[in-house]
Amino acid sequence: MRFGDERESSNFEDATGRSGGGFGFGGGGGNPLGCLIPLVASRFGIGGVVVLVIGYFLLSSLGGLGGGGGSLVPGTQQSAPAGQSTLDPNTKHFMLQVLASTEDTWSKLLGGKYEPTTLVAYSRAYQSGCGAAQSAMGPFYCPTDKKIYLDTEFFNELSQRFQAPGDFAQAYVIAHEVGHHVQDLTGRLSQAEQVQARSSEAAGNQEQVRVELQADCYAGVWAANAKDPQGRPVMEQGDFEEGMRAAEAIGDDTLQKQAQGTVVPDSFTHGTSAQRMEALQRGYKSGDPNVCKF
Repeated sequence: MRFGDERESSNFEDATGRSGGGFGFGGGGGNPLGCLIPLVASRFGIGGVVVLVIGYFLLSSLGGLGGGGGSLVPGTQQSAPAGQSTLDPNTKHFMLQVLASTEDTWSKLLGGKYEPTTLVAYSRAYQSGCGAAQSAMGPFYCPTDKKIYLDTEFFNELSQRFQAPGDFAQAYVIAHEVGHHVQDLTGRLSQAEQVQARSSEAAGNQEQVRVELQADCYAGVWAANAKDPQGRPVMEQGDFEEGMRAAEAIGDDTLQKQAQGTVVPDSFTHGTSAQRMEALQRGYKSGDPNVCKF
């Protein structure tokens, strides 16, 4: 990706040196703050939106996929003294350039009515406005405090475990979560919560899939519109293929096959690999957020 001297966003909190103290979760239970966080295998999620099956399965960087419920425990290990950042400077610079690009792009697409989200980088465990943030949950957006939470070790996992390396694969993660923020601003998340509250389990999962696919599509829209300071597209040859590999690797069907050898469509919360790839491609080809209707 070509960012050059693209500005860095100031909407950032580095909590990597003060992480820890998260709450444990049991399969199917709520967290101590009363917000429900979907623990989803795709590793991109939303906190605070009602999901009818909480803890349906959890992807851990250590234990893989566990059906229905193993619990999360508070993270206590730190690789630096308390208060000292553990975030790689190059990773931070890239993340903040991506975040700044999403701010500029969505401000234009929403006619200047975009209100930026804040990106919080943490290590292993932290406390979000939606309850405990744990690295095993992966990146997620919390509507309560309107912040994105990301343990940057997920980038390594994306590259090594999911075989989806590359700078755009990482940017896709951030842009997807920003897509949830756009949904929050436009009322889509509130609508989804209302639908899920009166739906069956299977129907609630289907609504969650639609929300996640739209966020994938919004990530593609951002990529299509993002420009460097010279007005050139930030996307370079091979970048989009990196994103497509990531989208394929984190589909519900792909993860379920790897974990248990079978696929349970009614339990999908983020969409199949084919659906996620199509959504990302739809947004990228059009560059128009109006095509992202699911």
